[in-house]
Amino acid sequence: MNKYHIAQINIAKAKAEMDSDIMLGFVERLDEINSLADESPGFVWRLQSEDGDSTAIRVFDDPLLLINMSVWEDIESLKTYVYRTAHVDLIRDRDAWFNKTQTAHQALWWVSPGHIPSLEEGKSKLDLLNKQGPSSDAFTFAKPFALNQTNV
Repeated sequence: MNKYHIAQINIAKAKAEMDSDIMLGFVERLDEINSLADESPGFVWRLQSEDGDSTAIRVFDDPLLLINMSVWEDIESLKTYVYRTAHVDLIRDRDAWFNKTQTAHQALWWVSPGHIPSLEEGKSKLDLLNKQGPSSDAFTFAKPFALNQTNV
């Protein structure tokens, strides 16, 4: 068992409400993609409402700004799920459903096993990344930081 896990937050600005025709292709794949995460090696936890996804959870003033958070046993398990499963189809097609953001849309950070990050914690990690760039406290897949005792 790993001594620390990796948490992630990502946000996306939807082009329309979830019940719109524009978002239909994305919404139709949510159950499949969420089930894939739940069953993936290294998966620990993901943010979800009673409906089983996080699209109805609002933490920003803009109702079209969606949030997703999850925890994984290690960064490789998360990276495999994101880039080497059917999840990559959603990344490839994201321009059909989401507008580009001017700020960082994803942040990663280390957490102790059993720790479930709060929405406020996730937002603060994204804010930190936007203000300071990648660091040991909040980083990206492109610029990961190794775990050390000072950043957990």
